[in-house]
Amino acid sequence: MTVMEQRGAYRPTPPPAWQPRTDPAPLLPDAEPYRVLGTGRADAADPELLRRLYAELVKGRRYNAQATALTKQGRLAVYPSSTGQEACEVAAALVLEEQDWLFPSYRDTLAVVARGVDPVETLTLLRGDWHTGYDPYEHRVAPLSTPLATQLPHAVGLAHAARLKGDDVVALAMVGDGGTSEGDFHEALNFAAVWRAPVVFFVQNNGFAISVPLAKQTAAPSLAHKAVGYGMPGRLVDGNDAAAVHEVLADAVRHARAGGGPTLVEAITYRVEAHTNADDATRYRGDAEVETWKGHDPIALLEQELTRRGLLDDDRIAAVRQDAETMAADLRARMNQDPALDPMDLFAHVYAEPTSQLLEQREQLRAELAAEAEDGAGAGSGPGGTQR
Repeated sequence: MTVMEQRGAYRPTPPPAWQPRTDPAPLLPDAEPYRVLGTGRADAADPELLRRLYAELVKGRRYNAQATALTKQGRLAVYPSSTGQEACEVAAALVLEEQDWLFPSYRDTLAVVARGVDPVETLTLLRGDWHTGYDPYEHRVAPLSTPLATQLPHAVGLAHAARLKGDDVVALAMVGDGGTSEGDFHEALNFAAVWRAPVVFFVQNNGFAISVPLAKQTAAPSLAHKAVGYGMPGRLVDGNDAAAVHEVLADAVRHARAGGGPTLVEAITYRVEAHTNADDATRYRGDAEVETWKGHDPIALLEQELTRRGLLDDDRIAAVRQDAETMAADLRARMNQDPALDPMDLFAHVYAEPTSQLLEQREQLRAELAAEAEDGAGAGSGPGGTQR
């Protein structure tokens, strides 16, 4: 006798006709990346916004070049350049209101600077001095995240908490295409959709997760299509079209702020330079591919549009470039100064209430530093000492 044959056994009734919980059609991204520049939509773009985007893009390109040079001079331990991706970086920062939060990955230094964080403080992590060199609460920018995608659940948690408290806050979380292969990506999007959290997930698809091309990470039609599986809208945008990226992200932020829940935005862009200064990109891609993408440069695209509309001339171009050079000179001068580091800071920002183990370790380090100082003083040029 089987379980189902026993008297009183549970016998389920036939299921009702299956219906999808959510209509997938409105969630699907466009078949082609959304564009503004070079289309009829460009004439409706705000001139002042286009000028600001252009100035920030030029400054961002110069920031990337200067930071890369600092790695060669030993002033930075590592720098993941975002050259070629400046439109994504700048637009992500400019669509947010003051009370909103930005959750960047390690490559998103330009977005952090465009959000208002000091350029030198932005590089402190990559210099190896601190886990983060700025106060996240001052500009509402989370620390640059070096582990892939771990910032995404944090963004969801903050956005969900803000919604529960009734705060007018949207979180924008940035991640690369490689980060979409991480479990944190799945968990973050699933929770965000279920909770209808006011968060925007912004994927910069630059073609490679270090040396792994996108085709070896996913068989999906696009990364934006992944949104449908979680029950949120997916948007596909040309990541080198600054006006288009700003428009799509602004729509997603408004949607989240109005209570519509999360959106997944995928920007199709390209990492022109190597993954970091420690990477040899020639081992996994050819020069012809890079040159093709340089022909779709975000700065050149925007410059052409501004010139066509009579919003940019040689004098204004020169002024924008000079501002960028001034920024780079200040960054270079300040980064060439050796920072004054206090080893005791290791214990200053770990827990609000230090654990007994931390207190013990702190006192041990304090004693070791005092002993070294005493030893150094005793080994000087005084009687019985040896000059070091």
